[in-house]
Amino acid sequence: MAALAWLLIPLFAVLGAAIWGSWAARNRTAGDVSELAGYARFREAMEKSHSGSDAA
Repeated sequence: MAALAWLLIPLFAVLGAAIWGSWAARNRTAGDVSELAGYARFREAMEKSHSGSDAA
């Protein structure tokens, strides 16, 4: 029984590594498009707020 336990430990480690590896390699390009669009809107808003108000 102890030998079976020692064989299951590496098996669980391999399964955990496979799950983590598939999660780390997932396709995350869909989120980048919306984040870049939000950043572009932020830049446009900052340019508008600084273009007409020169109070310094």
